[in-house]
Amino acid sequence: MKNVRPYASPLFAAVLAASAALPVVAMAENSATVGGLIFVNKGLVGIGRIAANQRDKFGETFGSGSGMAVDPAAWSRDGAGYKGTLYLLPDRGYNAVGTADYRPRLNTISIGLKPTAPGATPGAGKEQSGVDAKLVDSMLFVDDKGGDMTGLDPESGVRPAAGDFPPLPQAVNGKIALDNEAIIRMADGTMFVSDEYGPYIYHFSADGHLLSATQPPKALLPMRKGALSFASNNPGPGASAPDPKDPETGRQNNQGLEGMAMTPDGKFIISMLQSAARQDGGDSGSTRQNTRAMIYDAADPDHLKLVHEYVVPLPVFKDAKDKTTIAAESEIVALSDKTFLMLARDSGNGQGLKGDTSLYRKVGIVDISNATDIAASDFDAGRPIAPKGVVDPSLTPATLTPFIDLNDKVDLARFGLHNGAPNDKNNLSEKWEAMGLVSVLDPNLPDDYFLFVANDNDFLTQDGFQVGAAYKADGGADVDTIFQVFQVTLPGLKK
Repeated sequence: MKNVRPYASPLFAAVLAASAALPVVAMAENSATVGGLIFVNKGLVGIGRIAANQRDKFGETFGSGSGMAVDPAAWSRDGAGYKGTLYLLPDRGYNAVGTADYRPRLNTISIGLKPTAPGATPGAGKEQSGVDAKLVDSMLFVDDKGGDMTGLDPESGVRPAAGDFPPLPQAVNGKIALDNEAIIRMADGTMFVSDEYGPYIYHFSADGHLLSATQPPKALLPMRKGALSFASNNPGPGASAPDPKDPETGRQNNQGLEGMAMTPDGKFIISMLQSAARQDGGDSGSTRQNTRAMIYDAADPDHLKLVHEYVVPLPVFKDAKDKTTIAAESEIVALSDKTFLMLARDSGNGQGLKGDTSLYRKVGIVDISNATDIAASDFDAGRPIAPKGVVDPSLTPATLTPFIDLNDKVDLARFGLHNGAPNDKNNLSEKWEAMGLVSVLDPNLPDDYFLFVANDNDFLTQDGFQVGAAYKADGGADVDTIFQVFQVTLPGLKK
């Protein structure tokens, strides 16, 4: 174990204590107690990279981790090392100036792990060699008719409902628009993919064909002037911005289903908005704290049934100007149908950006055991759960317990990484958006797991190629895909 030290900074503790809207559970150093169970973070045990200029089998720049799924059947241990396969979901392509006709895809990564013992420091020159990650395949997603899908903003395009399919986001070129953010891969290879445009949950076959789409509750559908409008205000070349630029109700632009996970028993899917819906306080950066987690019965994968829904408060922190700010949810991993890990972060800071120091990147544990279930209530019809950011007095939100600090300077330094200046390739990049969990396969540590966390590098490279053209990211950025691996103790998790 690491040397004992305070886990949460005084600033973080003070801000959370001042936020009446954010229930927080007390925790011990390097551990968190939730529901009578003690969860332990043993710290970083491995780091690895894929180069920023990596290209996939289609000749296009590899985009890294908006979502991650680890194949438990392929995970094995051989002596001091491990090997396996994980799947990384890039988002909608390089879009520094508007969106592009990037074809959504899934990347297959072979992983080798030689973990450093918890608390130990790797030998010189080996700080970032514990994870050997290689891109081995890429597969395109296609629509229900076998046609290409696209990362283009759907502007005002809507494909009408047909058969079992609800209305779908459609770009000006007639393709279904998909801004995929999270993935669940089933044992038979079929996949659930969450989307920001809809915000929908899509079900794909093992070879990437669209099988079905699940709409969220009505209250989360983006509406402009009384009509369904999937635009995210990121128009492609020659396209028009939406009017108004933001939805009046429903999910905020680029704040759709950022997180999604399946419970360990395989019965339920949990999905979560990145931040509050417009009517729930999401019309202001300072009031967007209270988002929603939806739980679906997955017995029929093509007809998911909403069975529970809860208010989940996002973390608050002070930015560099001492302004209270809300962290955005970036990914979740289900521990049960009552608890899940939630990765949340700030924006605008990290390698490749003007701001070099992140003030918030943490994994917390969300517990919905005592929260109010709002599924199928008038809150799903449009009644705000938190008008102007204040939670409706009839509702009890979930609780959030801090667990892992990705900005931990001591932990990062052991592996040659840092948070802040110098803003070089060893400074963590902005967007950490992918998580996956696998057993350490040690009978003496039955509750220990490796938590893989990866960044979304936004395709930032000086040697890029996408949608038929070469490009260079602004500011000279070359942001590698980085894998961080933590060893954690998660009691009660069914394998």
